[in-house]
Amino acid sequence: MRLRSPGLLAIAAAVLAALFVPAVPSQAAPESPPQLLEPDRFLLGRIVEVIGERDAEGLGEQQFVQKVLVRVAGTSDLGQDVQAEFTDMGAETDRRLAEGDRVVIAVSEDPGGTTYYVIDRYRLPALGFAVGLFFALAILFSRRRGLGSIIGLGITALVLAKFVVPAIVAGSNPLGVSLVGALVIVLTSIYLAHGFSVRTSVAVVSTIVTLVIAWALAITFVSLARLTGMGSEESVYLQFAPLEQLNLKGLLLGGIILGALGVLDDITTSQAAAVDELRRANPAFPVRELYRRGLSIGTEHITSLVNTLFLAYAGASLPLFILFTIYNDAPAWVTLNSEFVAEELVRTLVGSVALILAVPITTLSAAAVFSRRPATAPEGAGPGHVHRH
Repeated sequence: MRLRSPGLLAIAAAVLAALFVPAVPSQAAPESPPQLLEPDRFLLGRIVEVIGERDAEGLGEQQFVQKVLVRVAGTSDLGQDVQAEFTDMGAETDRRLAEGDRVVIAVSEDPGGTTYYVIDRYRLPALGFAVGLFFALAILFSRRRGLGSIIGLGITALVLAKFVVPAIVAGSNPLGVSLVGALVIVLTSIYLAHGFSVRTSVAVVSTIVTLVIAWALAITFVSLARLTGMGSEESVYLQFAPLEQLNLKGLLLGGIILGALGVLDDITTSQAAAVDELRRANPAFPVRELYRRGLSIGTEHITSLVNTLFLAYAGASLPLFILFTIYNDAPAWVTLNSEFVAEELVRTLVGSVALILAVPITTLSAAAVFSRRPATAPEGAGPGHVHRH
């Protein structure tokens, strides 16, 4: 299969997603920011009793309000039973609170008294179990490398939470900050996951080269499409946040770079390893043969990975697909032309192009490096036993 096939898959994925996403005017902005609850503190509790329920109207939708008795499970209120209200919409029974449910409570205090609201169910134990299962399986099957990948994941989260986001909030250019953060992630997480070796270094260098290309492509296509970074609802709300000189266009570009990095790691490390193993299997392979055979492996990898990315995007966007079929009467070309869809198209296509280019870049780099390295016997061969053809 030729390399152009994954590219067509990526384009098809983006267009199909675009056709099912409702058009959002690029300049649309709410008249005022959403009214958010500003509690003084948060508590944990367990529902002791559902006292009653009533219907209510809000945001043009039918809602229900439950009055519940909650036993507080933390701080100075420990063991105290308080009355709280829970508001939600929908007719599904599982959306309603029931006796025994663990919940998060927001407490607002004012001169008129203390008010308690149930704002959500308490989900951290279930999430903790899922995370623990993931970590255990990663270490069980990958041993030391699994542990290294988990540590690398932690470093990635720290870089994003402690450097990238705070720097952007402080007014730094989001694109520059994201590039620096991406380089730090590359230089730490890949080595921790795959170990310090020549093949890992080849993968790291290839990832950095491909990231630079992705950076140039992102700037080019965002400029050509005249994107402003205002294509999502979250970006519109950021306009009302207490931030000074937030560059939404730079935020869009930075997000594209970080998103591309998420798939490049897999491609570059796999390709470097494949070429290294080809060289070990037959040390007589010249650079050209190593490149040809490695590229054949990489082509199949790209095809499956692009399809996986599309399915992940389609699965996450399934509610929007359904929303489009019900409410959107605009022609397909109007939907595709909207900034909301254009941003997703550029994001998807830049990432996919970077993914495709990573294969020949990594394969050529690995072939050039490994062909000059002294031939070593494949695993399992006796001392001095090297195959020659």
